[in-house]
Amino acid sequence: MTIAPTPAPAKVLRTEYQKSVASYWNKEKDPVNLRLGDVDGLYHHHYGVGEVDWSVLEGPEETRDERIIAEMHRLETAQADVLMDHLGDVTPGDSLLDAGCGRGGSSIMANARFGCRVDGVSISEKQVEFANGQAARRGVDDRVRYHFRNMLDTGFETGSRKAIWNNESTMYVDLFDLFAEHARQLEFGGRYVTITGCYNDVTGGRSKAVAQIDQHYTCNIHPRSQYFKAMTANNLVPISVVDLTAQTIPYWELRAKSSVATGIEGPFLDAYREGSFHYLLIAADRI
Repeated sequence: MTIAPTPAPAKVLRTEYQKSVASYWNKEKDPVNLRLGDVDGLYHHHYGVGEVDWSVLEGPEETRDERIIAEMHRLETAQADVLMDHLGDVTPGDSLLDAGCGRGGSSIMANARFGCRVDGVSISEKQVEFANGQAARRGVDDRVRYHFRNMLDTGFETGSRKAIWNNESTMYVDLFDLFAEHARQLEFGGRYVTITGCYNDVTGGRSKAVAQIDQHYTCNIHPRSQYFKAMTANNLVPISVVDLTAQTIPYWELRAKSSVATGIEGPFLDAYREGSFHYLLIAADRI
């Protein structure tokens, strides 16, 4: 597979908003991301799902926080496994794309599971540098590579991807533009998967709690319906929709008790519990 040259930064960051988002993530050194990744070297930028082992709150006080961190990391890694369960029949000869890859943990997991090539893209140069360093340390940099590119225009070849995913990164872009680019890169019958937070437009516009989440992360959370409209417009047919809201609430309850809580835990829990915010997995096939 031929890979296009890496675009110059001026072409990657095309708007003032994209520059502000890139600046945010270039400066970000949040312990809620870094300390969890230090557990086993898989650095994620997403939340967790599954039942919490609440016994981590028991035992010696001096190691309590260490146990909580390890449990939170287990839950966020479980979330990535759930996403990959929906990527379809991936073989070692296939190429995947991690769109909005963060510090790259999910790409490394995909390569370990499928043996395939994985490219990750981010508009944060610091994230790309960090992720490539992790791939090199693991000895998989010949199969897992990260690029400073815009996921709305990656430069990768048309029809070159068996599967593409976004893990909590769609709220930074226009969905119609994003899915048009994904559809271009996917082979016919290829699979797209996203896990995302979206606001419930059945109950109206953004709730106060959702607006607080937007402000905290400098993002623009989309209404649930917008995902399906944008997919339909770009030859992506949803085949599976999984509501993970109930499965992510325990993660947030545990995170609120941790030393790495950031203050956004309350708005997330309020939004999930009141029904104004959903945590969805959507898998779609390229037709």
